[in-house]
Amino acid sequence: MASLLNADCRLKVSSVLNRETTLYGKQFLTDDSEETCWNSEAGTPQFIVVDFGRQVNIDTIQLMFQGGFVGKTCQVQRWTDEGAFVDMTRFYPDDINPLQSFSVAEADRHTSSRIKIIFESSTDFFGRITVYKLDILGQDA
Repeated sequence: MASLLNADCRLKVSSVLNRETTLYGKQFLTDDSEETCWNSEAGTPQFIVVDFGRQVNIDTIQLMFQGGFVGKTCQVQRWTDEGAFVDMTRFYPDDINPLQSFSVAEADRHTSSRIKIIFESSTDFFGRITVYKLDILGQDA
């Protein structure tokens, strides 16, 4: 299993705290630094869309949150040939700082060119999400 994220991937996020993209923007999701992070505004749901620019098969999603700002209930949707997102899987992170891995069940694995990770609720009272690292493991289709 290898990382599916590369320079050709495009990221989109639901919001950035105080619109401070230079401090908390989406670029920090994949910069491999534990000093930088994406931080959302308050409110739920929040999301991250990853456009791979090619067809992929996803095995595992890895996220490193800041404890206290963790997505409690998370849904992953995949992009279809019909041009819409459909449900793929759900996962439930622990309210901790270390990197967490979430495997996609074999029955839920489908080829797709993009996914949407939706944080339906947060451990933060205001609904903020803080992610220091995002990686998606799998194979090119």
